[in-house]
Amino acid sequence: MTRIAPQFLFDFGSPNAYLSHLAIPAIEQRIDVKFEYVPILLGGIFKSTNNKSPAETLAGIKNKREFQQVETERFIKRFKVQPYVWNPHFPVNTLNLMRAAIAAQLEGVFEAYVEAAFHHMWREPKKMDDPEVAAKALASSGLDAQKLFARAQEPDVKGKLIKNTEEAVARGAFGSPTFFVGNEMFFGKEQLREVEEMVLGK
Repeated sequence: MTRIAPQFLFDFGSPNAYLSHLAIPAIEQRIDVKFEYVPILLGGIFKSTNNKSPAETLAGIKNKREFQQVETERFIKRFKVQPYVWNPHFPVNTLNLMRAAIAAQLEGVFEAYVEAAFHHMWREPKKMDDPEVAAKALASSGLDAQKLFARAQEPDVKGKLIKNTEEAVARGAFGSPTFFVGNEMFFGKEQLREVEEMVLGK
């Protein structure tokens, strides 16, 4: 029986999406199927769903932020991944980065681009909404950043990111990371265990 490829709806601005990205390769080996990465714009999802970032929603709430830190430490230990390095420029406007992700799909360099963009956001963090900084960072990772950012301004590329984002909201998404196995939605990095079990039919 052919297993359903899980979808990973992501935005580079989410540190939890980055941790999910680090955990996914080992899961892919266990389930013997590749995740489908779907670029979305988190700001667009927040606007459409009246949601806010954890930095805003957790402000002033006693114990919740501390628990989320414990949960993150459990995730890092369970999936044997490195913790992210906090980006001092957070929040970073990811519009151009996410448009360039669509461009990278069209240019056939999507996997390399995703790896590089996450790296420069959460491993060696930089101000990735500064066009010069982002171009230099991506070029250092072997990508033709100028070509990707130029193509990111094309109407079909912009339209595809909008479509991805609107479809995500229509399917129930309200943040990132979001996962789908068929029509079943899972939100948050901690749900990756459930994603794996569903793909395996457990």
